[in-house]
Amino acid sequence: MSDDARAAANAVARHSYGKLLAYLAADMRDVSAAEDALSEAFAAALADWPVHGCPDSPESWLMTVARRKGIDGVRRRRSGEAVSAQLQAIADMHAECTGTSEEEVFPDRRLALLFACAHPAIDVSIRAPLMLQTVLGLEAKTIACAFLVSPEAMSKRLGRAKQKIREAGIPFVIPERDAWNERLEAVLAAIYASYAEGWSEPDDADLTRRDLVEEALFLARLLAELLPQEPETLGLLAGMLYTEARRRARRNVEGEYVPFAEQDTRLWDAGMIDDAEDLLRRASAFGRIGRYQLEAALQSAHIERRRSGRSDWSPEVQLYDALYALTRSPVVALNRALAVAELNGPDAAVAIIRTLSEDKRLAEYQPYWAARAALFARAGDEREALHAYEMAIGLACDPAVRRFLQRKQEAILSQTPPSVA
Repeated sequence: MSDDARAAANAVARHSYGKLLAYLAADMRDVSAAEDALSEAFAAALADWPVHGCPDSPESWLMTVARRKGIDGVRRRRSGEAVSAQLQAIADMHAECTGTSEEEVFPDRRLALLFACAHPAIDVSIRAPLMLQTVLGLEAKTIACAFLVSPEAMSKRLGRAKQKIREAGIPFVIPERDAWNERLEAVLAAIYASYAEGWSEPDDADLTRRDLVEEALFLARLLAELLPQEPETLGLLAGMLYTEARRRARRNVEGEYVPFAEQDTRLWDAGMIDDAEDLLRRASAFGRIGRYQLEAALQSAHIERRRSGRSDWSPEVQLYDALYALTRSPVVALNRALAVAELNGPDAAVAIIRTLSEDKRLAEYQPYWAARAALFARAGDEREALHAYEMAIGLACDPAVRRFLQRKQEAILSQTPPSVA
């Protein structure tokens, strides 16, 4: 029974955490307090459900307990008019819930919370990370890695942002449409980062992390439906669908990692690719090119090249040039170097990589070391390649990727004199 209860709690955490937090934060008007209350509710579930059984409506049970914990927290922290106002808000929430179904009780307010986190009062640099933590439940350490900063710095920034939301009384509502554009970029960045994090997780990762992909796709589709005239929302969804279409091909039957260039294209989801192509065409018709359309166009070009057998990499390099001019991202520069290697040879790419080595943000970015290793190996610099492979292997979270890199490293070692190794 204990295992069943834990599994039930984990299932609700996977599928409902963001929805429950968004609903609770909107009514408590305090993200940190809502997080604390919900965390206590999950802890209570793990203690209660093994004894009394899993309730028929786990979400309702958790929200009832979280609301009670929230009231206790308010009483501990505040007094006078402030506590009265917040307790009244929670009471209103309770009244709203009475006599309604579970779906009606907990409407999906995740987009409202995303837009609240993108309020102009919140610093631009922390908006997307704040969304990843509050709506998708990622830890500060994971978010820090995605944004190439230290975990300590990210934790402090997130704490200050939540305090700002509370002090400024930022409403947890989707703003009027004329205010969407100034907030949209951060919302798109958060959804994109959450998908990338879920995609990069090993196949045996915990279900909470793997559900990031499903959650990100849901939010991207919802945003595309709400903003069908905004080409970047269409571009974001298209790029995610291109990538998701290749999921089955990135592992072989033994579970080993298969790089893009070696994937069996018959395993790609043709219907999903067609949907992505349609979204990209619709986006390009608006004549307003942005980052996510370029990202999707790159995915489309890569897929077209594999299907057609095209050997010319000029389209990809040109797209990377445009994307880098727009973003100045070191990650884009890294991927551009890999495309340049195919177009102009590894020596041209190695020159780019040497310049990128000066960017400290890439020091613990695993794909940088993997790319560096592959390029130096192609250029014939075994010493640099072996060092880079050692770094890439040490930073790899996915066991299948780690084994793939180790095989590459061993291939060099088998042909390298001991004095070089």
